[in-house]
Amino acid sequence: MHALKSMVKSSYEFDSRGHGLRLKLLRRYFSDDKQYLKSLHQPLKEEDALERLRITQNELNKQGASDLVVELFMSESPINILEESVNLAIALLEGGNTEVQISIYRHLHGSETASEKFFQVFYDKMCIAQKTLKSMPSTTSEMNQNNDDFEETIYSPKSGAMSPILSPTLNERQPSLVPMTDESFNFEQQQPLIAQTTNTIDHNVLTINQPEEEPQAFVAKLTTYQEPESFETLKNPATGTFDILDFPSQNRRYKLPFEIRIMQPILRFLQLLCENHNPEFQNYLRLQDNNKTNYNLVCETLKFLDAICGSQTGLLGLLGNYINEDNVELINQALNTLTEYCQGPCRDNQDAIVNHESNGIDIIIAIVLNDITPLNQKNYDLVLELKDNASKLLLAVMESRDDSTNAERILRNIVPVSQLLDVGCDIYARGKQQEMEGKSGQETENEEVLHDEDPNENSDNVAQTVGHNMYILAYQLARHNRELEILMKHRTLNDEALSYYHKHTAEIEIIRHDRSIEPIVFPVPQLCEFLTVEKKQKVFLTCEQDEQGSKVKDFFEKFPEIFEEMKWQRKLRHQPTLYWFSSHMSLWSDISFNFAVLINILVAVFYPFNKGLKDLDPRASAAIWSALFVTLIAILMKPNVTSMRMFFVAGILRSIYSVGLGPTLWLMGAIQVLNKGVFLVSFMGNNGTFSKSRYENLTNFELVYHVGYLLLCVFGLCVHEFFYSLLLLDVVYREDTLWNVIQCVVRNAKSVILTAVFAVIIIYLFAICGYLFIQDDFLMEVNNKPLGIAHENDTNILPTTIPSIVNDGYCTKDNCTNDTLTGHIRHATQASTILPEEAVGEEVERSCDTLFMCIVTTLNKGLRNGGGIGDVLRQPSSQEPLYFFRVIYDMMFFFIVIIITLNLIFGVIIDNFADLRTEKQRNDEILRNTCFICGLDRKSFDNKHVTFEDHIRKVHNMWNYVYFMVLINVKDSTEYTGPESYVHEMIEQRNLDWFPRMRTSSLDIQEDKNKEDMDNRILKFQMDDANKAIKSLTMELSELQKLVTESRAQKHRMNFLQNPSLPTPLNA
Repeated sequence: MHALKSMVKSSYEFDSRGHGLRLKLLRRYFSDDKQYLKSLHQPLKEEDALERLRITQNELNKQGASDLVVELFMSESPINILEESVNLAIALLEGGNTEVQISIYRHLHGSETASEKFFQVFYDKMCIAQKTLKSMPSTTSEMNQNNDDFEETIYSPKSGAMSPILSPTLNERQPSLVPMTDESFNFEQQQPLIAQTTNTIDHNVLTINQPEEEPQAFVAKLTTYQEPESFETLKNPATGTFDILDFPSQNRRYKLPFEIRIMQPILRFLQLLCENHNPEFQNYLRLQDNNKTNYNLVCETLKFLDAICGSQTGLLGLLGNYINEDNVELINQALNTLTEYCQGPCRDNQDAIVNHESNGIDIIIAIVLNDITPLNQKNYDLVLELKDNASKLLLAVMESRDDSTNAERILRNIVPVSQLLDVGCDIYARGKQQEMEGKSGQETENEEVLHDEDPNENSDNVAQTVGHNMYILAYQLARHNRELEILMKHRTLNDEALSYYHKHTAEIEIIRHDRSIEPIVFPVPQLCEFLTVEKKQKVFLTCEQDEQGSKVKDFFEKFPEIFEEMKWQRKLRHQPTLYWFSSHMSLWSDISFNFAVLINILVAVFYPFNKGLKDLDPRASAAIWSALFVTLIAILMKPNVTSMRMFFVAGILRSIYSVGLGPTLWLMGAIQVLNKGVFLVSFMGNNGTFSKSRYENLTNFELVYHVGYLLLCVFGLCVHEFFYSLLLLDVVYREDTLWNVIQCVVRNAKSVILTAVFAVIIIYLFAICGYLFIQDDFLMEVNNKPLGIAHENDTNILPTTIPSIVNDGYCTKDNCTNDTLTGHIRHATQASTILPEEAVGEEVERSCDTLFMCIVTTLNKGLRNGGGIGDVLRQPSSQEPLYFFRVIYDMMFFFIVIIITLNLIFGVIIDNFADLRTEKQRNDEILRNTCFICGLDRKSFDNKHVTFEDHIRKVHNMWNYVYFMVLINVKDSTEYTGPESYVHEMIEQRNLDWFPRMRTSSLDIQEDKNKEDMDNRILKFQMDDANKAIKSLTMELSELQKLVTESRAQKHRMNFLQNPSLPTPLNA
């Protein structure tokens, strides 16, 4: 079993020599697997370690380890074998291994005898422990006086301590070293040390004489014998002898008998059987239907907690006499096991714990409310852990309950109800004090720890966390107690602790599998404080609706991005310089845009720069200096954007006339490059660019845009000033209105492109018709520019032109030959000097000699003229044979191309703009008047006891759902409550049915109440009708009774008169 337990280890700890030997052996036997050897030098991630642990557990389970453990439980093995079996079972179930749970359940459920023996073993151990506890004194002072010279090892599931156990028989005196857990103990590593101290151990085992008729399990106390007067040396590890079993968790003495101590691994084993809210084992531990004898381990666990806290004496307020450093871990384990019994929820176990005849539930409430003295003074952290576990158990008892039975049972022991709030406030105040004391002298160390801290860890103050659980418990109980609810609302406004808890507590509603609504109250993780306002606004405005009109799907898809940004923002807070720059991104962006506008104004006004500047008038200079000082004073007194802009403008003008235009422009360009670089670093830091992959960064439009902006600034500074003009296009990126205008064309680009292609096809057909029938009408007037332009300093080169139309020197279809063109060029070179406006002449040339030129001319001239192509063609005479063809040609081009086709393109763009405007208005209407989560509109809350604003702020706050998903991600899966496990499973399946859709508990309650009122009214009407019917029937019956009575009397009289045998007188 030692070997099996050592296999189930997620990590191994070696010294430098052991680690080197391990790597050497792995390289020797795995030299071919380079990927594996590479992974040896990489740190093992937590997820990989858990996966490796799960694989090992499953493999051992397949090989029959779980069956072995069950068989050892049922066999009458020695006590040390039973303890080892429990520890092996704990190792197999660590982390809530579902496969091992199923294997054990099938093994037990398949055999009635095996199941009964299995439960009888643990039932007997619990009964023995309870009897032992009841026979012990109220305190352990007497035990401490009798055992002052000896140190025992204890069982601690977190410290990995060893439990030296002697065999129950008196002849076997050698201890068997049993490592209780595998986290910090390696049996192989301890062998050399044990071998060196064998002789010492042989002399250090204390022999206890006890009658053989009462054999008991003895605990070996492995210490060095010393004289009583030298006992104080044991308290100083530096002066006493070294104990090989003196682990860090054994610094305090453990005085519980073995019968009680064995309960801790047993309870841990039972907890792991129900881990991850296993409903089969939760019910099976309470009720075994197929067994002849039922062993209710749930109630026995509660009775054990009742016994160890001493409630059988009836003194619930004197818990300090029973709870001490020796048994507090065992009590915590009992509380954790009971909590695991209930969560899921398992309603039968909840009822069994609350309604049990023992004082168990009273003990749990007393732990939450009372001060556990003197433990409260010696080790306050243990008290906090105890109260935390007790409050979690009370919450588990009320988990997912629609009725108020369990809550009323808890409230019965909280008198007055303010006592629970007082406890939470006291814990908060004490934790605040400890936090202030801890900060002094440790700021540097804390910063290093926080910098290396994993984002998933919660660094909240422990006392504040425990107090927060108290507040949530009170919040849940306030649903069933009006007095507590009013008290919480009143004190939250004035009390710092309650205000803090209220601020960091969130509430949501989820839909269960049975379509019932369940409210959930949870603490907001500290990581959620790093969600920026900009990210909230962006997600709120950009989430798209699905086919059913819900935004939840897109909202859920954005959660990984939100979660990663939270983690990055948390890391960013530990880099103050980068965080400061990142928090002023909007400032750097505004500065960049303003500098771009000023630079372009200077370029537009003063370019080219080599013409120089006129001297500045003294009065203008004085005005500039005055404006500079006035704006500076205004900035110092009351900073605002307008004053800053005026100050910079005045400073730029003063610099232009002081140092020159070129140096001023270069200085402004340098400042622009520096500012944009700061903005880019801030943007990258704020968005976590450094932690993303290269592909993600290259496909990030915003990052590429800002990098391109920086390159344009560099090009404007180093290459040419005209590059600055492109920076003005940033106004489209900054303004949503202009961006929507661009979207009008881009959004339905396919429709626009197809319409344009249709227009080109039509023009192509018109060009073919023109080429075939009216080719000579394509005569265009052209203005020819000079073939050569003289430079300013070159007076020998004169401007020349092609002959004008006046000289009849233009080309026609008949005379446009190479000789004619050569003559024109020769004539142009011999032209005399003329004025510039006379240097350009007008000519007419043919533009449809080829089909390509005809297409280009039709496309160019036809679309740019209001009347179509007919406005630029030769105007034909009515006597020409193709006159009517020209009329039809021009009219068809005008109607088909100009009126229909172009208006189709414009119509598509205008429709897109109208659609965008309508969609924006609709989105704004939805955002204002519709719940983001459930989709109910504002009208649904009219005339209801809950307003729409309260609904979206408290119950269906969209960010509370984000915080809850963050809580699920950062919380250990073994610590999930029932609703958290359900939501985690739904998230893993990417199932959004847990979001409420068109439902909320407030309206359901109102509808149920209205329905109930309606039913009551109908029932009242029916009862009134029944009462009226009963009254009428009663009256009829009374009348009928009278009639029957009268009929009988009349009949009786008639019978009397008709009777012949009448009595005769006596004288007759």
